[in-house]
Formats: sequence, C-alpha cells, structure tokens
Amino acid sequence: MDWSPEARAARVEAIIFDVDGVLTGGELVYGGGEELKIFNVLDGHGFVLARQAGLKLALLSGRGGEALRKRAADLKIDHLREGVVNKGAAFLELCGILRVKPEEVCYVGDDLIDLPALREAGFPVAVANAVPEVRERVAWVTTRSGGAGAAREVIEYILKARGRWETIVKRYAEGEG
Repeated sequence: MDWSPEARAARVEAIIFDVDGVLTGGELVYGGGEELKIFNVLDGHGFVLARQAGLKLALLSGRGGEALRKRAADLKIDHLREGVVNKGAAFLELCGILRVKPEEVCYVGDDLIDLPALREAGFPVAVANAVPEVRERVAWVTTRSGGAGAAREVIEYILKARGRWETIVKRYAEGEG
C-alpha cells in the first residue's frame, strides 16, 4: 500500500478537526463572562467545498462552549464532540457514527491531547504551529497555522488528491459556484 501523503489523502472520506489551535489560533478571549473564539473565513468556505465534494465532517474538541456550537451549526458540521478528554476513543466512536473506517479519515490536530486520534487516523495531519511532538508523528504538516487557513489547506489538499479540485475551480470560474 502507498503510504505517501497524497495516497493517504486520496482515500479520505471524512475529516475530523480539533478546534482550539486548528480552527482557531489557540487564543482564548473572555468578554462579559463569555468565551469568544476567532475563526477564519477561508476555513469556513473550505467546509462548504468539502461538503459539496461529499466529504463527511466532524469537530472533536477538548473544550466546548456556545461559540463552538454556533460555528459548528454555521458550518453544518455532521457531528460535534466537545469536552473530550480521550480523543482516541472519541475518534473511533465518530468513525462508527460517520460509517467510515479509521484509515479513511483525516484527523487534524496541534497538541499532545490529539496524539491518540492522530495515531488512529489513516491521514494524520498537524497544523504548522503544532507542538514538535505532534508534527513529528503525522503524515503531513500544513504550511498555514491553526486559525490562519490551515483547515482550508487540508481540505484543498484532500480534494486535489481525490481529483476533485479542478472541477470545483472550473465551476466557480464559470459562475456556477
């Protein structure tokens, strides 16, 4: 079996993203007793493209909160798990719910808590600003940091590996996006 990043990405049927440090820059902002998060618009449109291409999407977060639930709803995420301590077990549970094999799943993480899920994933990915222990244990590392378009970069990489990217670009170029 070909274990190159491109071959692994071509087999992906679902993507599970960590949230803090992957979809956000990892900063926490508190205001008026509420936790605020900053998300990237490029990442958001990437989720639209992934869904259009038939990929299943899930979020797996060690934290939680209203900002996360709002973003998950806006992105029409298939499944959200928040407050997760054992990400390896939660990853496998999500595989069952999404009806995919672990080797068909891309998991994107940035910190030590993500290592169990990354170990299970067929296409484990770290964002550019992940801790070194994570970056050295994955198949591919993004050039963009978490919260700065890394999720979009992962989605584009997978869509290109699956041969879907040119069709998407052509559709948008012709005004049919």
